[in-house]
Amino acid sequence: MSLKHVNTALATLGALFVLYLGLSFVLSPETSTPGVGLPHWPAGDGDGFLVMKGIREVAMGLVLGVLLVTGQRRALGWVLLMEAVAPFGDMINVLAHHGSAAAAFGIHGLTAVLIVCTGGLFLRETGRAAEASAPAAPAVRPV
Repeated sequence: MSLKHVNTALATLGALFVLYLGLSFVLSPETSTPGVGLPHWPAGDGDGFLVMKGIREVAMGLVLGVLLVTGQRRALGWVLLMEAVAPFGDMINVLAHHGSAAAAFGIHGLTAVLIVCTGGLFLRETGRAAEASAPAAPAVRPV
């Protein structure tokens, strides 16, 4: 199996997973949220904030899907690296609010690492492809 096939499978799974997470926060925030690792629920009606988190996740998944479908593999690699900021920020947020360290590192931190690795694999793949398709430098003849 080639690096391109592995990367495509990883990006597809990642995009689908992010879309699933986002939709679960939008459609059922009260049942989706207990697993994020925060120790306290917001006072009052916090569902609006959870729906906002869901919409963020859906948007991230759609961006990945569009770049994957349109074949923008190098851009997809860079976007994956940038999108890793979200789960890293979630990890920091859980830790800063004295939430579950296991959830912070095991869910959010691991997700950030997997996204960074996938983005790096895409950049490696497209870097190799660019090198292979680059025209050879013209031979210089001594004068």
